[in-house]
Amino acid sequence: MAGDPHPPAPLLHAAIRIIEVGPRDGLQNEAKAVPAAAKITLVDGLVSAGLRAIEVGSFVSPRWVPQMADTDQVVAETRHHGGVEMPVLVPNLTGLERAIAAGARSIAIFAAATESFARANLNATRAESLARFADVARQARAGGLRVRGYVSCAVHCPFEGWVDPGEAATVAAALAEMGCYEISLCDTTGAGTPGRARAMVLAAMAAVPAERLAVHFHDTFGQALANTLVCLELGIAAVDGSVSGLGGCPYSPGATGNLATEDLVYMLEGLGVETGVDLDALVAVGAEISRVLGRDSTSRAARPCKACLLRSAGDRADQPDR
Repeated sequence: MAGDPHPPAPLLHAAIRIIEVGPRDGLQNEAKAVPAAAKITLVDGLVSAGLRAIEVGSFVSPRWVPQMADTDQVVAETRHHGGVEMPVLVPNLTGLERAIAAGARSIAIFAAATESFARANLNATRAESLARFADVARQARAGGLRVRGYVSCAVHCPFEGWVDPGEAATVAAALAEMGCYEISLCDTTGAGTPGRARAMVLAAMAAVPAERLAVHFHDTFGQALANTLVCLELGIAAVDGSVSGLGGCPYSPGATGNLATEDLVYMLEGLGVETGVDLDALVAVGAEISRVLGRDSTSRAARPCKACLLRSAGDRADQPDR
């Protein structure tokens, strides 16, 4: 289903890079085990739909995140896709070793903007976690791997409340200093609003060039798309999305999924912005992983698009053979 056939002149960058995080951030907290084969099918489908940056899994301890225990298999079965960036999340040097052994060519590291979240999520102070990730980034880059960074709780923290934008900017600058090619600013709890998102990005842009920044919004309060648009208008040109709106955060009670990639693509198409993504194909991928999980997609755009696809398929089936 195409977007508006007569979109207004673009207000943003002519092209926006979408980083799909569904296979990792979207699935990591699912209670129902997702087979490796389904994850591989998901990644293959996302590539076919036009995504060129897909976070395919993580090498955290299987004890803490059992859903990601088969990431090595997923990496091995999907790394053949040429021209597609496929970072895997790593928390420490052990995770890096596992990622390299699996054949990963790109990793992601994650630091928190607040002390409380760093201790809860990483079992370390913020300074300790940054020192740990500096070692990981140094060894990864020495081995020829690209490194992406995340700033968790860049807007709001489940333990400390609203976060000073300057604190998020400080962590973003530290990740940039480590050599991260891109730093994603995350509204982990999904509590952010456009005004707070704007303040966060402006502070980060004062410390890190805009071309090295991305944004990552959860949709707990239904603000993810509005927050994203505000950031794009400031000059951000990279956005994390999760097919079907999958995702959540174990340390943030009530936090729902990420910004749905389908909704992001639909909005950008309506603005005349290039994404390189086939929305119909993406909706079909989202429908399949939702089927595997036994629930409906939470993407607003996916529902009418899926209905149109089904209606079109029915219309074709009614046509006589020619």
